[in-house]
Amino acid sequence: MTFAAVPAPKPQLTGRAALVTGASSGIGRAIALRLAAAGASVVATGRDRGALDAVRKDAGSAAAHLHVHPADITDSDGRADLAATVRQRLGSLSILVHSAGTHHRAPMADADISDLDHQYAVNVRAPYALTQLLLPDLVRSRGDIVFVNSTQGRSAGPGIGQYAATKHALRAIADSLRGEVADAGVRVCTLMPGRTATPMQQRVFRSEGRAWPSDTLMAPQDVAEMVTAVLMLPARTTVAEIVMLPTRRP
Repeated sequence: MTFAAVPAPKPQLTGRAALVTGASSGIGRAIALRLAAAGASVVATGRDRGALDAVRKDAGSAAAHLHVHPADITDSDGRADLAATVRQRLGSLSILVHSAGTHHRAPMADADISDLDHQYAVNVRAPYALTQLLLPDLVRSRGDIVFVNSTQGRSAGPGIGQYAATKHALRAIADSLRGEVADAGVRVCTLMPGRTATPMQQRVFRSEGRAWPSDTLMAPQDVAEMVTAVLMLPARTTVAEIVMLPTRRP
């Protein structure tokens, strides 16, 4: 008895075009690689050209789907150049993933206001302005916007008020935007990962004077899988908010 070969499944995001910020490391890097592997055409952006080139190299057979473009998204000219590159490389953008972020830790009594300004610029103002710039493209394509937030965007811990304030603001932006664009067919998801084994999280543990328990943390790839699953849902369904936590307490 002979059996016909089962065809390999078609990549689930073929035909879709994505921009991923913060793609030079950590969660953004994992998301860019995963979306490219799923068949999406991806522009991966960040400030470090060398790190972005390494991401494309690690994409393997999916490298043909992954383009890199270094940019500082806190700069208006940088955002405009990035948007022009996305339109030139991808055509109709249908996925925007905000994963760029920065983090400072200090109690309010000692925290430097310049650190608050920096976190606001990166964590709030830049994604707001970039979304505003690309929203007409996403409306035309009935696309998806994913804000990679933090569990600190739900409940702020001590010593992290500045960072948590920016993440609460980002959550508010996503909630308001979701109501504004739902009737146009655009989906907006806030994803709130807990402790994840990223370079930024390693610096957090160091600042806390704690050992690095990477084996008890989530992996960036776990978050990337969740983002991909959200994007593959039928267009009739929106996932508004997801909280992801390590199974074991780090």
